[in-house]
Amino acid sequence: MTMATPSDEYTGQSACGDSRSPLRDFLRTETGSAAVLVVAALAALAWANAAPDVYESFWRTRLSVGLGTHGLSLSLREWVNSGLMALFFFVVGLEARREFDMGELRDRTRLALPLAAGLSGMLVPVVIYLALNAGQASASGWGAAMSTDTAFALGALAVVGRRMPSGLRVFILTVTVVDDFVALVVIAVAYSERIDVPALLAAVGVFVVILFLRALGVRRGVAYAVPAVVAWGALVESGVDPVVTGLAMGLLTYAYPASRADLEHATGLFRRFREQPTPELERSLRAGLASALSPNERLQGLFHPWTSYVVVPLFALANTGIVLGADQLARAFTSPVALGIVLGLVCGKPLGIVGATALTQVFGRGRVRLPVGWGAVAVAGTLAGSGFTVSLLIATLAFDGTRLADAKTGILAAVVCSFLLGRLLTAVVAALPRRTRQRLLQGDAESIVDLAMPVDPDRDHVRGPERAPVTVVEYGDYECPYCGQAEPVVRELLRDFGDVRYVWRHLPLTDVHLFAQLAAQAAEAAAAQGRYWEMHDLLLGHQGELRPDQLRDHAAGLGLDVDRFERDLRAPHTAARVAEDVESADLSGVAGTPTFFVNGRRHHGAYDIAGLSAAVRAAREHAVSGAH
Repeated sequence: MTMATPSDEYTGQSACGDSRSPLRDFLRTETGSAAVLVVAALAALAWANAAPDVYESFWRTRLSVGLGTHGLSLSLREWVNSGLMALFFFVVGLEARREFDMGELRDRTRLALPLAAGLSGMLVPVVIYLALNAGQASASGWGAAMSTDTAFALGALAVVGRRMPSGLRVFILTVTVVDDFVALVVIAVAYSERIDVPALLAAVGVFVVILFLRALGVRRGVAYAVPAVVAWGALVESGVDPVVTGLAMGLLTYAYPASRADLEHATGLFRRFREQPTPELERSLRAGLASALSPNERLQGLFHPWTSYVVVPLFALANTGIVLGADQLARAFTSPVALGIVLGLVCGKPLGIVGATALTQVFGRGRVRLPVGWGAVAVAGTLAGSGFTVSLLIATLAFDGTRLADAKTGILAAVVCSFLLGRLLTAVVAALPRRTRQRLLQGDAESIVDLAMPVDPDRDHVRGPERAPVTVVEYGDYECPYCGQAEPVVRELLRDFGDVRYVWRHLPLTDVHLFAQLAAQAAEAAAAQGRYWEMHDLLLGHQGELRPDQLRDHAAGLGLDVDRFERDLRAPHTAARVAEDVESADLSGVAGTPTFFVNGRRHHGAYDIAGLSAAVRAAREHAVSGAH
């Protein structure tokens, strides 16, 4: 029998199923890494100002890697900027692919808005930069003014936007994915000094091999890692910035939810291994567990912490160091390079994002709707001015000497100004009357509905007001210990919120729990006598007492007609009623228990009272703002 642990309960992981959200994990890592990134940038500044010659000589040290007659010799800074950053963009590509396959962008009609906002949010800063640098050699550095740093933007949102709608994080993320993709194209096309055609063709050929392996359905990571490294090396030789390799590989990596069939297969493999723990069965079990998760999720879990806490901070340490003396500051803030970057990011980003969003809505004629309110869009625009990683990368390609120092100064200043502007804007929105604030933050767009079968009061078992603005649906298993832990949380939720409907749907995990199916049928047999919820509560309160004779005792204790209960317990229509719930779970992509849906949206993360209350509160605010 599976046992719960306190950490499982509060992280939302379940032995009966995994309720973690890849997107939520991604956001949590990005926001947490923002602090590490700031520390690394400050360390680089301290190092460069304390010992500027040592700082530069260290990062210019060359490191050579060779194999036979072939080899690469790059400076440490180039290894970080071109090598490790390819891994960073690989993770960005993974997240973009996950959004297309499983996230908000699986509804392709929702792609137009972040695409337009992302492109305009890059174009307007470039125009501002070029206007300030027209006719000067520094105009070639326009790319440094256009990009948003995901970690800084989401980290700043975590600090200044605690009451912002959850959709704002998704909106910022999708905008920055577009931003990163376009920025890499710009780097490859506009900031490649020379092009070695044979080497470029070799890289393209290797990429064709990768596509062929993908078409064949090859799943082993090493089969892709080796040609990816070869393609990266060929791009280094070609003169095209090789970080595009990482993004391309990430975009090719499928994302899909774990299916119940795959989880049941993994359970069977574990039972075989438990009975006969041999090396062969251990390898089969590992392969079965790996196949239950999509390659995208497994690779994000493997690489994302490394890129967030090692790669990007190393990049900041290698590139942020500038001597910030009085002369440098005085020159930088009269320099068209620094002014172009600061005004482009701090002013151009909000103008581009908000303006493109408005135009998209106007020309969409109602077909494109905001995922959040206009106040939240404005906050997104201000925080998007936190250009750092890609801006620094382009600055190091476009400039050297004093212009590079000016560009770095402008990039750092833009991060600070965007954060302060975002904090000011959120404070203004928070000071507005409650209904106005909700309208500005939530908007009136319909959310994506994850629940395939809508709640039907004539069919479903419902607790709470019939016309409640929020409906919570739980797919559960009466023998699952985590469903038992969630039950008092649900009761507290219903007690604290008087306007919430609660629906239980059956998902007996028969490969894990021997009596779960029979217990679900017992609840339906009790429902035939109008005592469903009494039996429901009794079953969850006595999860170790679900044998047939104990179910009969439960029925007798509730005062049911026991003979009729036993007939209904075994009746085909009772099993069919449970099977309907199981089918609806499969249609909604539910593989484990407990799984919650709040107003049709799947609740990812912890199912403690704080997590569920926050989800209910957000759904209620969205429902209320939409009604007005």
